[in-house]
Amino acid sequence: MLTSYGYSTMIKVFLLCMILSAAAMMFPAGAQIAILLTVGITLLFTLYFFRDPKRTAPDEKRVILAPADGKIILVQPHTESTSTNQHTLVSIFMSPFNVHVNRIPITGKVTHLLYCPGKFLMAFDKQSMESNERMEIGIDNGEIEVLFNQVSGFLARRIVCTLQCGEMARIGKRFGMIKFGSRVDIILPAAAKIAVQPGQKTRAGETILARY
Repeated sequence: MLTSYGYSTMIKVFLLCMILSAAAMMFPAGAQIAILLTVGITLLFTLYFFRDPKRTAPDEKRVILAPADGKIILVQPHTESTSTNQHTLVSIFMSPFNVHVNRIPITGKVTHLLYCPGKFLMAFDKQSMESNERMEIGIDNGEIEVLFNQVSGFLARRIVCTLQCGEMARIGKRFGMIKFGSRVDIILPAAAKIAVQPGQKTRAGETILARY
């Protein structure tokens, strides 16, 4: 299954590959093979990158799920500038080989949406959380509020987020993606009991990040 978030990119890549394939006919046999091989690999990687496997949220209440596939690179205390309360920051690094479709971590009302233009530092750079282009999202279920950011990386220059402020979001449902490698930062309230650790792999919509 391929994600609809990537249709425009897939069409552009397909057209470019068709043009390169046609142009390859003007080169010697050796060059033709090299060009056609490159075209084939590019097409296969594009289809692989935009895959969208089915996910099933765990049958457990009062949990916060991972919004992204990848590897946890940070679990550390975090204090927001607008609050003195202690939170926990969990960062998930997404390599180009991970599934990049993002999913809702908790059922609730979308209370915050803010697009922030910025730099394109390497996604594993700690400064990228505040310096890179990102989409800030907040969801509140009346008991706790979870804040999370889709953060662009060095290669990722396109954030897709279909959420609208004020809408009700359901845990485990798709809401967007970040194209070609990036990270997602989740800021969890003090009441959340962290269930993951650095180095652990995550699956969007399935891995439990915390319980409350």
